[in-house]
Amino acid sequence: MKVAVLTTDSRQHFAKYTDPTPSFGTAPTALLDGFASLPDLEVHILSCTQQPMSSPPKLAENIWFHSLHVPKIGWLRTGYAGCILAVRKKLREIQPDIVHGQGTERDCAISAVFSGYPNVVTIHGNMAELARIFHAPIASFYWFAAKIENNSLPRTEGVFCNSIHTQKLVSSRTKRTWLVPNALRSAFFSDKLSSLKRGVKPRLLIVGVITPNKRQVQILSCLKSLHGQGAFFDAVFIGSCGNGLYCRDFLVKLAQAENDGWASWLGVLDEPALIQSMDSAHALLHFPQEEAFGLVIAESLARGLKLFASNVGGIRDITSGVPEAELFDPEDWNGLSRALTSWIQRPCLSSPQTQNLMKSRYHPKSIASRHLEIYREVLSASNPS
Repeated sequence: MKVAVLTTDSRQHFAKYTDPTPSFGTAPTALLDGFASLPDLEVHILSCTQQPMSSPPKLAENIWFHSLHVPKIGWLRTGYAGCILAVRKKLREIQPDIVHGQGTERDCAISAVFSGYPNVVTIHGNMAELARIFHAPIASFYWFAAKIENNSLPRTEGVFCNSIHTQKLVSSRTKRTWLVPNALRSAFFSDKLSSLKRGVKPRLLIVGVITPNKRQVQILSCLKSLHGQGAFFDAVFIGSCGNGLYCRDFLVKLAQAENDGWASWLGVLDEPALIQSMDSAHALLHFPQEEAFGLVIAESLARGLKLFASNVGGIRDITSGVPEAELFDPEDWNGLSRALTSWIQRPCLSSPQTQNLMKSRYHPKSIASRHLEIYREVLSASNPS
């Protein structure tokens, strides 16, 4: 089977046009890891970019990569018309059996549904729901993303939903859905360096792009209060930070916490550095308002961390059957503070049983195999004998 996967090249997202090798989001990266283990599958990755870039033609024995230059006028301001046309042109050369759009955040889903081929879409972030939660102003990014999501979902053959929460949000807007969780990258299942976890201070990780949805500013305020009451811990923030008002507020509050000696920010880490940071920590604190899946939660539990998280979205799916996970209403800051205080006094990790549970649920080979089953199902329905 020949599959075309439309996904965002992180070099475009971070304007790193001189980097020689493409990189993708954590969920697509893990899926491609699984696809590489399926020799009967031929995969073509298509990513649009606003600047020409040098790229390798292949990323694995059965995975090809195509970088498509699309001038800026062909992006959001024209409903990604330039991306759609560039993808259609390349697909006529590739002649795939099926096209898979990875995410509704940007051009991938809309390019898939107008590709002219049987297609499916994966939801990574619920754009319409985020626009609703944040009362997105007209013509803002989330407003446009919600419109594009609502335009794409009715036109695709079906949607891969990474959680029950996402499935409920999209089922009324598309023909059919499949509940398929995101895969974890294989490296998160490697041997764990548990001896590094035993530090003098309990260490909390807060991982994610610095955004109002992830609420790092509010987390800093919560932890500052605990520190002021004499709690003894380190807090390490990981994730990209932009130039907006929220990010500037985060950096101001972080600087004070750094001066007080209890917090730090490491920026964006590559996979080995992220795993090393998890292996030197004790717990993950993840407290968003909305979460389609929460891949970092599965990753941290696979590495043996204790979890404190908000009881929203796909977080519920991941933590089902996990005794080391403590979930709270997203506005229950007092409950979170009490739980953190208690844990800081007697820190614990997640169990080997939990780590094995993550492997059984989210290993990339099993998730990739499930994708292949669904592709065959879609093609069978599109071409009944």
